[in-house]
Amino acid sequence: MWWWLLAAIASEVVATLSLRASDGFTRLGPSVVVVVGYVAAFYFLSQALVRGMQLGTAYAVWSGLGVAAIAVLGLVVFGESLTMVQVGGLGFVVVGVVLLELGARHG
Repeated sequence: MWWWLLAAIASEVVATLSLRASDGFTRLGPSVVVVVGYVAAFYFLSQALVRGMQLGTAYAVWSGLGVAAIAVLGLVVFGESLTMVQVGGLGFVVVGVVLLELGARHG
């Protein structure tokens, strides 16, 4: 089930990165990548849930790792800024996701 979730995260990240390239959905190729990527992300997320992953854990990992990946890739690919406060916030997101997963295992 974790492979399905990782596929959902990857699809969502590709779709989100393609939003910038779509130029407000005025460029066909990147716009198609956005739509297909988000549809694939929700399909893969649903498969992780069907295979027994808890909804709260799946959504926390999906959204948390997606946010972290987009922030880092925005820095690397698009030259966007990332302040130390933002890095700290991303650290809190990752710690929160880990704690949710640990809580689910002990609950």
